[in-house]
Amino acid sequence: MKQMLPIAALLLATTAPALAQNSAPQPVWPVDTIPQARDIDYPGTLQLDIDATDTQRGIFNVKETIPVAKSGHMVLLFPKWLPGAHTPRGEIEKLAGLQIRANGKRVPWTRDPMDVFAFHVEVPAGAKALNLEFQFISATVPDQGRMVMTPNMLSLQWNSMSLYPAGYFTRRIPVQATVKYPTGWSAAAGLPSKATGSTYTYDKTTYEILVDSPVLAGRYYKPFELSPRVTLDVFADSPEELEAKPEQIEAHKRLVEQAVKTFGTQHYDHYHFLLSISEELGGIGLEHHRSSEDGVRPGYFTKWEEGSGSRNLLPHEYTHSWDGKFRRGADLWTPDFRTPMRDSLLWVYEGQTQFWGYVFQARSGLVSKEDTLEGYAAIMASLDNRPARQWRPLVDTTNDPIISSRRPKGWVSWQRSEDYYNEGLLVWMDVDSILREQSHGTKSIDDFARSFFGYKDGDFGEVTYTLDDVIAELNRIVPYDWKGFLDERLNAVTERAPLNGFTRNGYKLVYTDVPNKSGRGGRDLADLTYSLGLTAGPRGISNVTWDSPAFNAGMDLGDEIVAVNGMSYTGDRLKDAVKAAKGTKDPIKLLLKSGDRFREVSIDYHEGLRYPHLVKTVEGEAGLDKLLQPR
Repeated sequence: MKQMLPIAALLLATTAPALAQNSAPQPVWPVDTIPQARDIDYPGTLQLDIDATDTQRGIFNVKETIPVAKSGHMVLLFPKWLPGAHTPRGEIEKLAGLQIRANGKRVPWTRDPMDVFAFHVEVPAGAKALNLEFQFISATVPDQGRMVMTPNMLSLQWNSMSLYPAGYFTRRIPVQATVKYPTGWSAAAGLPSKATGSTYTYDKTTYEILVDSPVLAGRYYKPFELSPRVTLDVFADSPEELEAKPEQIEAHKRLVEQAVKTFGTQHYDHYHFLLSISEELGGIGLEHHRSSEDGVRPGYFTKWEEGSGSRNLLPHEYTHSWDGKFRRGADLWTPDFRTPMRDSLLWVYEGQTQFWGYVFQARSGLVSKEDTLEGYAAIMASLDNRPARQWRPLVDTTNDPIISSRRPKGWVSWQRSEDYYNEGLLVWMDVDSILREQSHGTKSIDDFARSFFGYKDGDFGEVTYTLDDVIAELNRIVPYDWKGFLDERLNAVTERAPLNGFTRNGYKLVYTDVPNKSGRGGRDLADLTYSLGLTAGPRGISNVTWDSPAFNAGMDLGDEIVAVNGMSYTGDRLKDAVKAAKGTKDPIKLLLKSGDRFREVSIDYHEGLRYPHLVKTVEGEAGLDKLLQPR
C-alpha cells in the first residue's frame, strides 16, 4: 500500500523546489553596518533637482546627486524621526521608483531588514557620485494620508524628497536644491531662493536647515509684511480667499509685536508664516525656526466675524520659534533623522507653547479676550472631566505621539491622549499664578519667558535644556519648591485637573445652561459632554465620556440615536429632553441603532444642560487680566 503524506508535507514537498529555483540569496546586513552619526563634515554637496509640475496626479519627480569619496559599502537614509512630529512619521511608503546609478550604470540597493528607512548600496570603484531618481507620491484621497499637492497648490517638505548619507550629523551635510514649479506659480519658504521663470534655486545650506525650511507654492498668492523680519505668505484655492481686510492684517502685525516684546529676541533672520487656505490641501500646523506651516479651511479672512476658528494656530506655531526650535528638551535633540527622540519634556515644548499661543492671541486681538476665556473654560472642563487622570499621570502622555501617532481612540476620557498640550497650559498658568503670588505681583511668567528664551537674537540654532534647568531658572526668578511642584503636576495621578492657576489669578470654572462659544452646535449636533456625557451628530455618537450617565446606560461610540422619548432624533430635541428632565425623576429614553441592531436605553440624569465658563472672583484687575493685557 502506498504511504500517504500529510497535506502540509505534500504542499511543502511540491513547492520547495520552485522556491529554491526562483529565490536569490539576499545579503543580511548586521545592525552595526548602519554607521552612527558623527559630528564631521560630509565630503561634498548633495544636489537636489525636483520637478513639482505634475499637480494633477500629485507626483513629485526627484533627481538627487550624492558625491562619494570612496568605493564600498554606503547607507542612504530616508528621514524618519522628524522635528515637530515627536515620533517616527516619515512617509517612506510614498517613496517609489528608486533607481541608483554610478558611472552611468545601475547600482543595486537593498533595504535594511530592521530599519526600513535605510538603503544599503555598494559604491563601485572609480565612482565620484551616486545619481538617484525616484518619485514622492502625494495622497490623492484623504484615507491615504495628508494631501500635499493639488492642481492649485502644493506643500513641499524636503524630508520627503531626499535621501541622505548615514554617518554624519545632518548639520554637517551641505546641500543645494532646485525646484521647478508650474508656470505662473509663486513659492515661499524660510530658506532664501532665486527664481528664473518657474524654477527656484535655493541657497546652499545644511541638510538639517533644508529639512527645517519647507515650501508652500501655488497659483493664488499674496504676501503681507508684518514686520521688517516677518512675512505672512498666503496661498489659497481661489483669489477671493486672499482678500484680507486691513484690520485683520493689523491683528497679525500685533501678534508679531507682542511675541517679540515678550521674548525680547527673534530666532530667525526672516520668518515666514506659510498659510494655506484650502479645501483640498491637507491641513497642518508644524513649527520651524524661520517659518511655520499653517493650513486652515476656507473662510479664514472672509468669515472672520463668524468666530475665532483656527486663529489660535499662528500664535502657537510662531511661539515655537523660541520654545521648541531655539530652546529644545535635551532628550528631544538628535544629530540626525534616524536617532530616536524622547519626548519627556513636551510639557514645556508644547505645553508652554500652548500657554503662550492663547496669551498672544488675546494680547494681539487676533482673538478677543472674551473668546479666549471661553477657550480656557473648554480646556479646563475637558481635562477636569477626564477620569483617565486617575491612573495615567500627565508625563506619561508625552509618550502618546509614539504610542498612537494620533490615530483615533475610542475612549479618550479613559485612555488620555496628548494631554501635555492643554494640561501643560494649566501647569504653566499655575506657574504664573505662583510667581505673582510669591513675588507680591512683581514677577510673572513673562520674566521666565524673557530669561529662558530671550537671548542670542538672530540665532536659529538649538540650545537644549533639562528638567533641572527649568527648575533652576524658576528658582532664579522666585525661590520656591518648584521641584516638588512639578513632580506633583507631572508624575502624580489625581482626581481633578490642576485648575489652581486660574483660581489664584482671579477666575474660576463654572457650568451654566448657556453653551460655550468655542463649542459646536446646531440642530443635528448636540455637545452634551458635561451633562449626559456624550456628543452626538447626524452620523452617530462621536464621543462618550467614561463613567458618565451615557456610559453607565451602555452607550458606545458609533451608536446612532434614532429617537428621543419616542420622537425622531435631532440635536435640538435631545437638548430639549435634557432640559425637560431637570428636577424630575423621569429618565431620558433613547432608541439606538448599531449596525442592523436596535436597542432602547434609559439615561437617569436630571441636572439639566451644563456648559463650562470662566467667571471672575475678585474685584479690580486680576492676575489673568494682567496676563492677557497687551505689552
